[in-house]
Amino acid sequence: MRSMLRRCVFRLSVFVAAFGLIAIALTADAQDTSKRGRKYKSPPPSARIEVTVLRDVNGKPIENAAVVFHPMQGEKDKGNLELKTNEDGRAVIDVLPIGDTVRLQVIARGFQTYGQDYKIDKAEMSIEVKMKRPGEQYSIYKNHPEAADAGKSPDGDKAANPPKGAAPARDAAAAPAKDKPASPPAAQPSQPQPK
Repeated sequence: MRSMLRRCVFRLSVFVAAFGLIAIALTADAQDTSKRGRKYKSPPPSARIEVTVLRDVNGKPIENAAVVFHPMQGEKDKGNLELKTNEDGRAVIDVLPIGDTVRLQVIARGFQTYGQDYKIDKAEMSIEVKMKRPGEQYSIYKNHPEAADAGKSPDGDKAANPPKGAAPARDAAAAPAKDKPASPPAAQPSQPQPK
């Protein structure tokens, strides 16, 4: 009789344990999991931008030029992404979101640095950059015929472009008058004066 009672109790305890596990599994599935964990936010759609870097003189591609993308937020630079051009002079990027503004900078050895801002407004964009050789350094001591017309005043004033060999005109406020001696600056006393 005792063995029969033990079997019944054992069967009853197995049945209660199985029922308890089923009840726990059902309540775990019914819990609201939307308030736990991090919310997934899908990334914005991105554009595919292909930059081709060519020589200005003959249109041949420039290999291994640094193509730097600076995503802009207003006037603030949010960092940069740099790529190198392949043997065809191309660099492709596809992670910049549509609607952003990007500052493109191209740096190649032996060429002037290129920089321009672009608004990413399409899903696919192609940008062609023609790199120029560095020009001669601008000097104020050389005659620049292209700048000769820029210095003339509209009413034909000859003081804007003095003839060669003439001393440049000075502003009356900037130069001291020749007939008046320059007055020394007022001296500050080093010790307090008695009253």
